[in-house]
Amino acid sequence: MTAFQSIVYEVADHIAQLTLNRPERLNALNKASLEEINRAMDRAEADDEVRVIVVSGAGRAFSSGFDLKAQMEQRPEGAKVWRDILDLDFDTTMRFWNSPKPTIAAVHGACLAGAFELAMACDITIAAEDAVFGEPELKFGAGIVTMLLPWMTSPKQAKRIILSADDRIPARDALAMGLVSRVVAPGAQLTEALRTARGIALMDPVLVAETKKALNRTYEIQGMPAALKVALDIDHTIESHGSPDKRAFMDVARERGMREAIAWRDARFAQAQG
Repeated sequence: MTAFQSIVYEVADHIAQLTLNRPERLNALNKASLEEINRAMDRAEADDEVRVIVVSGAGRAFSSGFDLKAQMEQRPEGAKVWRDILDLDFDTTMRFWNSPKPTIAAVHGACLAGAFELAMACDITIAAEDAVFGEPELKFGAGIVTMLLPWMTSPKQAKRIILSADDRIPARDALAMGLVSRVVAPGAQLTEALRTARGIALMDPVLVAETKKALNRTYEIQGMPAALKVALDIDHTIESHGSPDKRAFMDVARERGMREAIAWRDARFAQAQG
């Protein structure tokens, strides 16, 4: 089997563990890692021994989201290029929602933007007390790729988080808003995710798959797939046209580095909000 470079994939006790493994980049999701996640999901779904899929992150965080540094270096332009980028982002996230096998996210540290969307797409999300969630995209001049948040919490919370680009949501607040399933002690998120997965793996896999299908059908009847597609199309328009805020951010990043660009962004908002 072809080795993975940016993830770790292993199977034990009927559980496929998929570990995001770019700790030096806070497991930022670039094209290569997204493609590897899809290959791992293909493998897990085709393996009759696998009954549950658990995704986690190596190092200090689950994931900082889609890789802005890669965008900075590659300078994608044009409708076709952005369609390919956003479709890969969206389709990878929704693999976890649409998989016939239950999916569990074990989250610690930063879980932002596209990674937050991936964690929400999982059937169950176990968060450590030190996990921090959010959708900072608008602060970068970017749109939301997978607009799952309105389906997970109230309209007021979804609009507040997205429109204010809140990227500092503590785990306990995320639990109160329905964005995660359970909060556990720091470092215990994977242990709890695997404990939950082992219980699910004991059940008839056909029964579990059919029940997940019924659960997802509830959201399909309400129009979730159509709404997500419309939101994706809107984001394609945003990204292919280009926001002046994003151009300014990327200019700073190319001149001074990504860390300095984020500091510049945060200083702008700190000054404006007093």
